Amino acid sequence: MPTPEAAAVAAELRTAMGKLTRRVKDEDRIPLGQAAVLGALDRNGAMTTSDLAADQRVRPQSMARAVGLLMEQNLITRRAHPTDGRKSLVELSDAGRTALEAERGRRAGWLAQAIESELTDEERALLARSTALLERLASR
Repeated sequence: MPTPEAAAVAAELRTAMGKLTRRVKDEDRIPLGQAAVLGALDRNGAMTTSDLAADQRVRPQSMARAVGLLMEQNLITRRAHPTDGRKSLVELSDAGRTALEAERGRRAGWLAQAIESELTDEERALLARSTALLERLASR
């Protein structure tokens, strides 16, 4: 059972992270689910639709729809699987990579500006040290 202090910090952190996430989403031009698929392909390389669904923790049918939408926008391409003729791989197109980089730039750009304008040097240093703690909590 967590201590009351840990529970209070957890509640405040969840609220603050939710607000920050919603604010960063205001900068998005690509729907979040589609951006997540593009990001997975960027990080992992070509993947099957089933592997993408597992990676994103969604049903294969949902991923098939997302892949279809991304293909219609020419953000991904499909090619034959090299060892299994029944499968195909999807991968980022050049346009998809460009769109993803622009999306990431908008998100990071807004946040970087907010950090610069809203936080003192001491607060920025504290935030930089805190990112490792947040990453550790997120990977638990």
